[in-house]
Amino acid sequence: MPASLHGQLVVAISSRALFDFEEENRVFEADDDRAYMALQLARLDAPARPGVAFSLVNKLLAFNLPAAQRVEVVILSRNDPVSGMRVFRSAKHYGLPIQRGVFTRGESPWRYLRPLAANLFLSTNEADVRSALAAGVPAARVYPHSARASDAHPNEVRIAFDGDAVLFSDEAERVFQRAGLAAFQAHEDDQAATPLGAGPFKPLLQALHTLQRDASPVMRIRTALVTARSAPAHERAIRTLMDWRIEVDEAMFLGGLAKGEFLREFEPDFFFDDQTGHVDSAAPHVPSGHVASGVANG
Repeated sequence: MPASLHGQLVVAISSRALFDFEEENRVFEADDDRAYMALQLARLDAPARPGVAFSLVNKLLAFNLPAAQRVEVVILSRNDPVSGMRVFRSAKHYGLPIQRGVFTRGESPWRYLRPLAANLFLSTNEADVRSALAAGVPAARVYPHSARASDAHPNEVRIAFDGDAVLFSDEAERVFQRAGLAAFQAHEDDQAATPLGAGPFKPLLQALHTLQRDASPVMRIRTALVTARSAPAHERAIRTLMDWRIEVDEAMFLGGLAKGEFLREFEPDFFFDDQTGHVDSAAPHVPSGHVASGVANG
């Protein structure tokens, strides 16, 4: 019987999102892929430093037990197969049980998300992220120079999400863009009892909720909604989550305040937002990624 990933939370991740290959990438951009391949081969036995999404991946893999494989991480990379050897060796060095990978040498790898049935795709390539989102896969462009995750919560995966155009549809954001804050607040107050539509990251939140519900003896999940909404627009967001029967542990209704310092205190392993301004605010403090979804990214 063939192997199957059915029932697992599947994370597809590029090599630059998992490991710090920024120096090597500068060689690639300044020259051709032959020089890049030669450099990666020369460094084959030198483990790459952890990248922006390393902490998230490392903690999610800790949900796996000998009797129950619940998380699968697959390298999905524009790297060439030679450079892929260093990726796998680096993963082995850090004790990451990653055994699957697809290396496409410059071609977009997003189409392989479909046979993987991926719950999340993390990449530094914006075009690949946009293609994944268009195909219905939760995806974010990792900011490679983001701060690395805090080590203060070794037994807790912490993930923070923006609301509109990330967890929720961009319905309300469209009202704000078209008519301003007062119209947005009035619209959300009037629609408080009507659940918002699903955004691109609802399936990931649902998968995390399922993973969290099946208790692990070594790892927990803590989630936060971090949104520019404020009262009275807070109520529709909360009621939407209630309608989905999904709980978040923390909710921050910041009314337009910069998110970065609040995220610094929450200390997530990753933060997802659809607006580059919010990601720019967060990245100096926490691992961050841009979700190119909704009217703000049209």
